[in-house]
Amino acid sequence: MSLHEGWTGRTASALQAAMRLTNEAFAEHLGIAVRTVAGWHQKPDLKPKSEMQQLLDTAHDQADPAVKTRFAALTAEPKLDLPDGAAADAELRLSSDPNIVAALDWLDQHAGWEPGTARREVAARLVRLDVRALQDRGVRRGRVDQRDTAGALAEYYGTTTSGHGRYAARFGSNTRASTTVLTHPDWLDLDCPLIPSHDRLKLSAVTSDDHQPMDEQSAGRAAQRLAESLALGHRMVNMPLYRLLDVSIGKHALEGSIGVTNFVGYVVTMDLLEGELVDALTADQPITPDSLPLRNAYLPDLPSVLDVADRMCAGGALALTAIARPADPYRGEADYLLLVQERSGHVINAARRLAVIPKGFHQPLTDFRADAQVGATLRREMEEELFGREDIDNTVGEQRHADPMHPSRLSEPMRWLMAAPDRLRMECTGFGLNLVSGNFEFASLIVIEDEEFWTRFGGEVRANWEASNLRQFSSLDTEQIEALVNDVAWSNEGLFALLQGLRRLRDIGGSRVSLPTIEWETE
Repeated sequence: MSLHEGWTGRTASALQAAMRLTNEAFAEHLGIAVRTVAGWHQKPDLKPKSEMQQLLDTAHDQADPAVKTRFAALTAEPKLDLPDGAAADAELRLSSDPNIVAALDWLDQHAGWEPGTARREVAARLVRLDVRALQDRGVRRGRVDQRDTAGALAEYYGTTTSGHGRYAARFGSNTRASTTVLTHPDWLDLDCPLIPSHDRLKLSAVTSDDHQPMDEQSAGRAAQRLAESLALGHRMVNMPLYRLLDVSIGKHALEGSIGVTNFVGYVVTMDLLEGELVDALTADQPITPDSLPLRNAYLPDLPSVLDVADRMCAGGALALTAIARPADPYRGEADYLLLVQERSGHVINAARRLAVIPKGFHQPLTDFRADAQVGATLRREMEEELFGREDIDNTVGEQRHADPMHPSRLSEPMRWLMAAPDRLRMECTGFGLNLVSGNFEFASLIVIEDEEFWTRFGGEVRANWEASNLRQFSSLDTEQIEALVNDVAWSNEGLFALLQGLRRLRDIGGSRVSLPTIEWETE
């Protein structure tokens, strides 16, 4: 291949793949930042600056002959029929991205295929994909709102006699909201401080098999998902993920056990259920087992939803964040700032939906046992999603710090919050199982009590790449909050966390809060 026009993000990534180096190792080899290498993967058409061009020239010139041969092969492969330069990047990821390779290996194993079959299946689908058609489908999916999915799954699952039901709530006298979150009266209004004496999820010594039944159809859908992710440039990292094995939820206490599974297994199984449902709704198909074959295989009825030990039950924690603000001559009386995010189109979970912030999968960083606490995930997500800690974002690079949440590594806002016990309040307000994909959801409330925080650090609060924008609301603005509750753009778990968080904030917020009565019920 000729490099007379200079290096691009795509060819730089190809050199990295030919050298078989991680983002961190390639960055170290070139003497540059890891985020620069990650940026080449995210922007394959980007042309690096002249000094970077020289570093890449030197790395290529000094490479072993075997590396140069692999590099030539990667950059000389025929382009796939994909627009905007996506073909080369997709094929490169299919060949060299360790996360995609892990997903292909997982699919070969669980589908009972010979090694290499998944790669051929994904490549064949990749060639046939029409990216513009996928984008059009994304627009159609975006027209299916939270109420549509809640109504459809109510029709599909019906009611249960176990005392569980779908979470719904009345906001004042005029607004009622229903969700897809299956919960129980004992799982609500927990007022559970997220500290070790109350936050007691435990890592199991043995994780039972999370094998999902995969017939030819479900394996084909998994291959299609990987092809579409490659074509659309979605981020996917094969990170360890906590899987719920059993749970005991009660007032002031979270107890249960979790195991560890792989994220790629979730992506090509349970995470497909939402797309299947939404596509059926856009096509006006009946919401039945015949029209939803993956749901019928993975999550056919309410007993299967509740039987978390015998299925893959991943999930996470999400929190309504309320930040105390002092009185202001322009804004008015002292209140709480409430933050809501619109999720980016690049995320796996709740893409383009409204959600509370922070929101993240429950997963370990480095200490698998200590990180089993729900509070550990929320503290990590605060650092990443609110305070800009890129080094704990495992979609950018591998984690090499022994303790990434060590006090010496915390952002300045988080270090200030942790310096005094009365500055930060974190509680779990409710628990449920989301019928959309079977995920567990720990709805929570984060309250920054000391109004000095907003004065000192308010300008540093910003969302990361997972959000396309942030919205702010005042806890004294009842009219705007009611309109927010009525917004059909919510994810179901986000609406669940919002309502439970507002309900708790109304009880503890004093004069900073002006909200009507919020009463929950189960359907």
